[in-house]
Amino acid sequence: MKGLTIALDEIGGREAAALIRDGLLDDLMIDSDAPRPGTIYRGVAERPVKGQGGMFLRTPDGSAFLRQVKGLVPGQTLLVQVTGFAEPGKAIPVTQNILFKSRYAIVTPGKPGVNVSRQIKDDDAREAAMESAHEGFAEAPLPQEAGLILRSSCADAAPEEIAEDVVAMCRLAAHVLADEGREAEVLVEGDGPHALAWREWTEEADVDGDPGSFARQGVDEMVEDLRRPHVRLPGGFSMIIEPTSALVAVDVNTGGDTSPAAGLKANLAAMRDLPRQLRLRGLGGQIIVDPAPCPKKDRKQLEGLLRAGLKKEATESVLTGWTTLGLMEIQRKRDRQPLRDLLK
Repeated sequence: MKGLTIALDEIGGREAAALIRDGLLDDLMIDSDAPRPGTIYRGVAERPVKGQGGMFLRTPDGSAFLRQVKGLVPGQTLLVQVTGFAEPGKAIPVTQNILFKSRYAIVTPGKPGVNVSRQIKDDDAREAAMESAHEGFAEAPLPQEAGLILRSSCADAAPEEIAEDVVAMCRLAAHVLADEGREAEVLVEGDGPHALAWREWTEEADVDGDPGSFARQGVDEMVEDLRRPHVRLPGGFSMIIEPTSALVAVDVNTGGDTSPAAGLKANLAAMRDLPRQLRLRGLGGQIIVDPAPCPKKDRKQLEGLLRAGLKKEATESVLTGWTTLGLMEIQRKRDRQPLRDLLK
């Protein structure tokens, strides 16, 4: 089935959203009990961490950890935003670089200026987006010392939709930035899967938001496949993806193909699909790939293909190189909870 479909439903009583591209599951978001990324707290500084340049903060959802805290003293209140999910037993990762993000606009406190996404190449579209933003400013001006980024989704949006989004984000930012409370509190709840789907999946797509959409669109079966470590690849090849407490291990196999080119073909198939698999499974941290037999002359080709795939990811992912044993090393930000934890 060609085209894009967005399905909005639930999995195990949790709100969930699925993006299906040409019949394949391309992205999957499932709500969890952990604080959502994007949540904004009024936090209270508690104690510094010597040697790490960080500070533990008190929040309503437990301890949070903030890096780069020069000048911050215990007892001081400050606004912070959740950047990802904490590993078991660790503090919530937060930042002071707060963003107020919606489908068309991002308000950036401390970074003044109005900018349009570089992905919008057409001059008329850029100018129309700027005009819509200024119409929004007439109703709700930007907070002092704050800026605005008009996202790439503005290219095909109606002017009134852009202006409405700008107004909403400016008002939210002004309200939060004016906060003068002294106790730990949640000021803005992060978006759930359905809101995130509207905000981030901006390509033209069919939307199935009625109950039972996952069953109708085949999402339930595709999610069931993600429970298994074994991933079937084109050409009869496969890879095994197994998270451990220290890292994520990926093993690429040639299957029954014993031809001289089998190793290269299996590795290329794995590199094409690996970013999608990591995204769907919610895996991050240190990722070690054990490729099929791979002479050094083939490494550059594999690196180029994988880097191109990782570059398209919204999650920060970096191919750091090869070990002396011929294993590929990837570092990926933990901005989602592992799927296996959500499907228990």
